[in-house]
Amino acid sequence: MPEILEDEPHEECGVFGVWAPGEDVARLSYFGLYALQHRGTQSAGIATCDGDAILVYKDMGLVSQVFDDRSLTTLSGHMAIGHVRYATTGASSWENAQPTLGPTSCGTVALAHNGNLTNMTALAERVRTLYGIDLSGEAGRGSSTDTAVITALLRGVDGEAEAPHTLKDIAEQVLPDLHGAFSLVFMDENTLYAARDRHGLRPLVLGRLPGGWAIASESAALDIVGASFAREVEPGELLMIDADGVRSTRFAEAKPAGCIFEYVYLARPDTTIAGRSVMSARTEMGRALAREHPVEADLVIPTPDSGTPAAVGYAQESGIPFAQGLVKNAYVGRTFIQPTQHIRQLGIRLKLNPLRDVISGQRLVVVDDSIVRGNTQRALVGMLREAGAAQVHVRISSPPVTWPCFYGIDFATRAELIANGMSTEQICQNIGADSLGFISHDAMVEATTIPSSRLCSACFTGHYPASTPEHFTPKGVR
Repeated sequence: MPEILEDEPHEECGVFGVWAPGEDVARLSYFGLYALQHRGTQSAGIATCDGDAILVYKDMGLVSQVFDDRSLTTLSGHMAIGHVRYATTGASSWENAQPTLGPTSCGTVALAHNGNLTNMTALAERVRTLYGIDLSGEAGRGSSTDTAVITALLRGVDGEAEAPHTLKDIAEQVLPDLHGAFSLVFMDENTLYAARDRHGLRPLVLGRLPGGWAIASESAALDIVGASFAREVEPGELLMIDADGVRSTRFAEAKPAGCIFEYVYLARPDTTIAGRSVMSARTEMGRALAREHPVEADLVIPTPDSGTPAAVGYAQESGIPFAQGLVKNAYVGRTFIQPTQHIRQLGIRLKLNPLRDVISGQRLVVVDDSIVRGNTQRALVGMLREAGAAQVHVRISSPPVTWPCFYGIDFATRAELIANGMSTEQICQNIGADSLGFISHDAMVEATTIPSSRLCSACFTGHYPASTPEHFTPKGVR
């Protein structure tokens, strides 16, 4: 995990892939990544292939900062993959930007990854033993990401009697040995591939274009590029896309456990996951929150933008009027990617400004999606009181976060999670609210309409569906 002391859960990464002869695949990827920008803001990259060579263009920054018309024009071909990144392993540096590029025993591979591997040490040692490549990234030399490790493993082993002949063959050997969470798009000179870990922890969907196919982390990205949703990539599935269409093979038995935090916060509201609209799930979480934690108040206001759907649901269920009491500055970076506590606190104030005429003298219900450290809520409650709020009642549309995520979400360490060391009453006092209520785990799960057995909620329960790092002792394993 990075050393940045974030105050909110952070999206992990976003991936996009397209196979569409006759289309401008670089620009389609650009628009697809734009739709996935919320999943990573530190770097962006696109790789394209024309059947002979793979070209990669990537840099630090937002999609709009990395690419312009000139750079996109240089990326020609009939297939492409793209990536937006926030660092969950490895430093935030150009060396760790994606897509990665590497040799294989049958050509070249470009790869983009969303997730987090939990057996990185063993895999990196395998790479060092097989190929003499050190991926520790020490002293800033080379890449230190799990993506680099996967790319290295996909090179295959030359000289063996049973050596694989295609990238598909290599992938079928490598993918079963990857533990943790991964949604991958990768390609060689001939074929676009997509793969999802056996638990389906991170989302990945397939879409149909008029002249081809698209792969994306979220269905909203398919909408943006004009692709119709076909289906989800199944847990434990490897897809191959080329001139013969879409083919599928299975490298692991499916044990579905999709991340429930995608419904709570990570995914775009206009995305659909496992057949459930994210917007509908969040609105229902707000309704459940109102039933579980009612309060006499004058207005329900959201913490924009992530708290808005749940705030709407709370207002609908409670009958308390909904209002926009906070104005969000869309041009301020997210508070949790700032390098110091002082700058982060300034970022909160720059990002959210109270509407005094709306909230002065009012009893407020403030709805947010989660509490991690409590810094954001503490600053927010203080701002609302300074603006004249008579009472501030905080309602959270997820349970207390008490366990870390090892599957691609950048939480604080367990020791830094405010709910790990405090009761709800103590957190309420710490942030300065008049009252505080968290949705129950059962109500949150029910709002997704997905059975709890097919969801990962380890950050709330401590029960992990997949392996965890060797140094960590979980509360339990599902």
